[in-house]
Amino acid sequence: MTKTSIDLFKEIFNTNKEYQNTIIEKHLNKLRELEEYLPRNESFFIVTNTTTQKYAFVSKNFEYALGLDRIKMGDIGAKYWLSYFHPDDLPVWMSALEDLMRFTMTKVKQEDRSKLNYTWNFRVKNSKGAYCNILEHQTPTYFDENGKPIIGIAHCTVTGKGEYRPIVCSIKKLNENNEYEILYHKNYSQKLIDTNSLTNREQDVIRLLALNKTSREIGEKLFISSHTVDGHRRNILKKLNFDSTQKLVQYCLLNQLF
Repeated sequence: MTKTSIDLFKEIFNTNKEYQNTIIEKHLNKLRELEEYLPRNESFFIVTNTTTQKYAFVSKNFEYALGLDRIKMGDIGAKYWLSYFHPDDLPVWMSALEDLMRFTMTKVKQEDRSKLNYTWNFRVKNSKGAYCNILEHQTPTYFDENGKPIIGIAHCTVTGKGEYRPIVCSIKKLNENNEYEILYHKNYSQKLIDTNSLTNREQDVIRLLALNKTSREIGEKLFISSHTVDGHRRNILKKLNFDSTQKLVQYCLLNQLF
């Protein structure tokens, strides 16, 4: 299928007008900031419902990126989508989601849960039978009576050619400056890599450095001084031995920090 340029954000707002002028729009605008780093034609939106296990909305780019059937996504739902997951990734991913929900329900105040954004990765098989790496950002849009997220909007991007990557999950929360701060981050690989050597605050800083923010800008967004940011930068460089922004960006992609 020939790829085309589709404005994903215009499509999602035209179809789901209730997102306009809400905190959901703030989350989606944060995703717009990543367009320079995540391939636009390889991204798509899915509106998920954990209660019905169906997808009320699947953007057109789903077919362009993967060649899979949007109609079956709506009619069959999770049974269809999950059948394309890599068999090694699926049980790890499902276990990770349980951890994320447990953290949400026990560690995050109910009034703050609409400010959360979840990030994880997995591999799915495309229509040609080849596996692709998917990076997903999930934003909750509806909660049950206990404050548990049950409906969300997922922004998915193909970020690799199906090579093995450890499943890494995180929870970020919008602060008063409309910037994300990491609350939870875990590498689910049995062979832990350097992602676990950084503190949550260092991961906040490294993500913003990869987005070309200055120390002063990072400090303002995270409510810390530029001197504190510089200290975090020194610690990051010492731990990870980076010497270029390109390496920072690659690190963020591989470890789901964007």
